[in-house]
Amino acid sequence: MEISPDAWVIYEWRGLRLTATVVFTWAVMAVLVIGCGAVTARLVDGEKVSRRQVMLEVVVTRIRDQIDDMGSGDPDRYLPFIGTLFLFIAASNLLMIVPGYQPPTGSLSTAAALAICVLIAVPLFSIGRRGLPGYLKTYIRPTPLMLPFNLISEASRTLALAIRLYGNVMSGTVIVGILISVAPFFFPVLLQLLGLITGLIQAYIFAVLAMVYIASATRERSPGQGDDAQISLKKGD
Repeated sequence: MEISPDAWVIYEWRGLRLTATVVFTWAVMAVLVIGCGAVTARLVDGEKVSRRQVMLEVVVTRIRDQIDDMGSGDPDRYLPFIGTLFLFIAASNLLMIVPGYQPPTGSLSTAAALAICVLIAVPLFSIGRRGLPGYLKTYIRPTPLMLPFNLISEASRTLALAIRLYGNVMSGTVIVGILISVAPFFFPVLLQLLGLITGLIQAYIFAVLAMVYIASATRERSPGQGDDAQISLKKGD
């Protein structure tokens, strides 16, 4: 049994391999682009709006509120990046109901790519708000002796993001495959439902952790405030 879409080679030519990870990743992006285009094609202001617009506004508002609750400043600044992360991971996992589909988030390469996006976004947002000198100072707080430890922390949390997403999605796929092979007429519906719920949870956790890292790097501290201040997360109603 293939435990990762990386092992499924769809096409090979002169040593170049087109794996299921690449195909399904582009398929998810196509679904998101077409879906967002269809939903936003006829946006209107007023009392009478379509159900699609209401659903879009609810999703965007909930994501924006979660970002705002973390106290990182203007939530609109981070909404495109965090919202894209959440929607991509959620769509990748929700499409598991399609026969023959394997979520690209079950590939370590995809999980690592998403984590690297967060790794790059954190300093970019921080530099944009604090400036380059202010961002570099965060690595030598509270003392220059902390420089290597802060660098290790930056790399380790990126690795943790990738491993967490990959491990949870891949393990769920493997368990579903094993149980379906044992009892193909009893487990599929229940496990598919459980997989969809788990996929949404993983998308939410990844997006929240990404925003936590960004908020931690961009939050301006007063001179008397310690660097160990924690970010309190408020759950939406």
